[in-house]
Amino acid sequence: MKQIPDKSIDLVLTDPPYGIGADKMTMGSGRHQWDKSVEEWDNFIPDKKFFDEIMRVSKNQIIWGGNYFTEYLEPSVHWLIWDKLNPNMSFSECEMAWVKEGKRTRIFKEYSANQIKLHPTQKPEKLMKWCVANYSLEGQTILDPFLGSGTTAVACKQLKRNFIGIEISQKYCDIANQRLRQDILL
Repeated sequence: MKQIPDKSIDLVLTDPPYGIGADKMTMGSGRHQWDKSVEEWDNFIPDKKFFDEIMRVSKNQIIWGGNYFTEYLEPSVHWLIWDKLNPNMSFSECEMAWVKEGKRTRIFKEYSANQIKLHPTQKPEKLMKWCVANYSLEGQTILDPFLGSGTTAVACKQLKRNFIGIEISQKYCDIANQRLRQDILL
């Protein structure tokens, strides 16, 4: 991000790792579904310098799991809540996103158990499309510095936004690239 000019990004829409040990979760199956050898993303927890960079490069931000980083983020009355409508998941029943500017608190309800999971903490495409559609305009540039399996990139492509993605794992870069090349997106 250091090469990105100040305030050149219209929206950062991201879901950073926050140390929940997702690589150890079983997603309710009783067995591990993820190859732990490629889950290095779950060992990186961003610090204040990282969030300072996000604020420097972007005009607005939506940070999923922002409630885990309140010591680095300014107080906000703008929160998104994803009610997963699935109390049997091994992760939480809902997730919160810190939003710098925009609509006051919104609750998004989406049952995603039928979605093909390509990443342990993958957000539903419908949720990310809603975020992109409601917090940016066609032709604007969105940055996701924790690309994962590329759901934000897919939403941006479908909604005609420019997109920059950063991902530490080659495996997930490959998955995101494959999703973006497909005519029918997952």
